[in-house]
Amino acid sequence: MRAAVLREYGAPLDVVDTMETIETGPGRVKVRIRATGMCHSDLSGMTGKLGVPVPFVPGHEGAGEVVEVGGGVTSVAPGDHVIVNFIPACGECANCRRGDGHLCTAMMYKAAGTPNFRLDGQPVFSLIGCGTFAEEVVLPHQSVVRIDKDVPFDIAALIGCGVTTGTGAVLNTAGVREGSTVAIVGCGGVGIAAMMAARLAGASQILAVDPSPAKRELVTRFGATAAVSPEDAEAAAAELTDGQGLDYTFEVVGRPSTAEAAWKLARRGGTVVVVGVGARDDLLQLSLGTLATQSKNLVGSVYGGMDVPRFMQQLVGLWRDGKLDLEAMITRRLQLEDINEGFDLMKTGDAIRTVVEL
Repeated sequence: MRAAVLREYGAPLDVVDTMETIETGPGRVKVRIRATGMCHSDLSGMTGKLGVPVPFVPGHEGAGEVVEVGGGVTSVAPGDHVIVNFIPACGECANCRRGDGHLCTAMMYKAAGTPNFRLDGQPVFSLIGCGTFAEEVVLPHQSVVRIDKDVPFDIAALIGCGVTTGTGAVLNTAGVREGSTVAIVGCGGVGIAAMMAARLAGASQILAVDPSPAKRELVTRFGATAAVSPEDAEAAAAELTDGQGLDYTFEVVGRPSTAEAAWKLARRGGTVVVVGVGARDDLLQLSLGTLATQSKNLVGSVYGGMDVPRFMQQLVGLWRDGKLDLEAMITRRLQLEDINEGFDLMKTGDAIRTVVEL
């Protein structure tokens, strides 16, 4: 089958047509990928920032059709349409027993450390145990969420990561209240999803912060009431709130500088949510005196902040009801052969979300 493989960090992806999957053993399912989004985490993996062993197949924001199930699998059947869930819940660990399946790492780490492809007889790894930049992939059955067949694959793919992560940070982790003020630092796919969720939650002011003029021109469609460059963010926040700062701020880039910017934009007693994933040695420096005396809340948010399969189903419902304009998020459509072009676009910051159709 065809797949895009990274052979060394920083190199272009190599599209091959001789990739093989591992066997569909007990508890596993084989999925024919029909669409996959290009997430910045894929780019981070390709540069070596995430420490994924090479060679590997990137991609984790995908959707497709089940073509085979292994022994003991009853949750899905061949022909079912599914979204790939890159943090499958084992159901047994302390996090899962508390109902925090999105914090489970047992199966994710195991999948990430197990090659699920072969190329020329040699093992090939995958990003976060997924590898959706391939026509087929074998996953634990907990890594797929069944959806109705009338949901388009490109829409389903976006829900696989960016939409779940961004909307969940707003609706679940922060619990944005009606009438509150919000800032989104970073207006890529996850930031746009957070923006739509803030509008859905009834925020009165939504300040979008991004260095790209092209993105700033688009964000009012997704709910932003103002859009500024990072240099103008503090002045804009002061103007919108009479100098008080914003109730909720969301960092969706994954850099210490943007997290610090989100911190500065929040009011005393406000909530700062870090959604972007940085490297392990990316350190955020905060004044302990400021942290204590301003009583701000600093929290992280991973993959929507709640039970992933249930939340994905809720997001499908919001899309059906016209409350999430997911079609508008797709600014580029590519075939697998053009995948490097998509990453070049991502590096320039032009594309909100690029979808690869397989």
